[in-house]
Amino acid sequence: MTEKFYVTTTIPYANAPPHIGFALEIVQADVLARWKTILGRDVFFLTGTDEHGYKNYKTAKDLGKSPQEFVDVNSGYFKELTKALNIFNDAFIRTTDKEAHWPGVEDMWKRLEEKGDIYKKKYDGSYCVGCERFVTEKDLVEGHCPNHSNLDIERISEENYFFRLSKYSEEITRLIKGGRLKISPDKWKNDFLSLIKDGLKDVSFSRSKTNLPWGISVPGDDSQVMYVWCDALTNYLTGIGFPEKKFEKYWPADVHVVGKDMLRFHAGIWPGMLLSAGLPLPKEIAVHGFLTVGGKKMSKSLGNVVAPLELVEKYSEDSIRYALMRATPFGDDGDFSEKALVDRHNNELANKLGNLVSRVCGLVEKNGISKCDNELAGYLHLEDIKELMEKFELDKALNEVFSFIDRCNEYVQEKKPWESGDKKVLYELVDSLKKIAILLWPFIPATCEKIAEKLGGFEFELKELGVPISEDVKVVKGENLFEKM
Repeated sequence: MTEKFYVTTTIPYANAPPHIGFALEIVQADVLARWKTILGRDVFFLTGTDEHGYKNYKTAKDLGKSPQEFVDVNSGYFKELTKALNIFNDAFIRTTDKEAHWPGVEDMWKRLEEKGDIYKKKYDGSYCVGCERFVTEKDLVEGHCPNHSNLDIERISEENYFFRLSKYSEEITRLIKGGRLKISPDKWKNDFLSLIKDGLKDVSFSRSKTNLPWGISVPGDDSQVMYVWCDALTNYLTGIGFPEKKFEKYWPADVHVVGKDMLRFHAGIWPGMLLSAGLPLPKEIAVHGFLTVGGKKMSKSLGNVVAPLELVEKYSEDSIRYALMRATPFGDDGDFSEKALVDRHNNELANKLGNLVSRVCGLVEKNGISKCDNELAGYLHLEDIKELMEKFELDKALNEVFSFIDRCNEYVQEKKPWESGDKKVLYELVDSLKKIAILLWPFIPATCEKIAEKLGGFEFELKELGVPISEDVKVVKGENLFEKM
């Protein structure tokens, strides 16, 4: 039986078009999905949008639109992004989908309720409209939410349903410490354990329809709508068919890819819900950092907000994907700029990879090849690349592949096949190009598919690295892979 692999992104809030930070997340998840695909896994990759909540309701009202009309437009932008960046997702879940999503959310609520973990009480607390969540006093910085310092904190007093998260605090801590629920990189595991050292607190699980009429009604109480936790987090189940049994094919998730600001919810509230519902926990939470632009935090006032849907109108999806992956060590913050994108496109994609493919294919088209042992491939450190990919060190894996590309370019200069016409040297180079294309396919898929066409076609499977290219293959130079910017 083929081994399964289920990977997810978070589902971004559909109150505006996507920003470059989510483009980073969805490309990272896509690289992992494609990598597992070339390993021969049965992959399911889920993304989508979170669409209920007060902010969407209020903004739609201010614009004179219905909330559904408003989120339809913004969710459409995220779908557009998946196409623009050549994302390999199998499904796109929307929390307003009454057929695919709502039944699973209602089922989850009932499971928690039957376990005795849902209760009602009056609550008075600080609420951040930007985060759409209650925040504790100790989380506030000078009276403001640290993530939305430009917004005023609201005081809300109403009767809500709560989830008894505190009941599962010790078990969640034990599961994380023991590695049963893995958080990568380790620094984020340690950060989260430090955050919950005093125990997890019960969380507000609903809102009064008097204040928020936009959402999924609480089962058995039409005066309340479900708050974001039960609604949005359950997407990881509904996106694969929950509550129908077919969800069991892929659950538990192998990796949730999340931003560092989403860790506390995915490592705290979500596991608590699953433990209460009697469902398996995800295997791993992979945490990425934030992107700055030109060394500064993105801000409308600074005019440095990068909109990926505008970026794809100027640059190819592979140039954007490549720049994002090279700029950001997984788990750390990274810096993105159009200048860096152009520099990497010109110096690495065009000069190194593009030039190698053009020279080799042109020489082979003219001289042909003669099969031999590919000694050049000994410079390709495949086991190191595999290990780096499993550890989510995507930028380092790219470095390894490009080190091999550098070696191939040096080999061309050393052997001078344009003078000798040496068919064995050209065979080694063509066979090496095939290996390069397979390994780079998770990162720059459109480019690698063009390389495959130039080399007569092959499957993007890691086992193909061990299958030498046929000397009868018809190699064509064709158009350049990249034009200089």
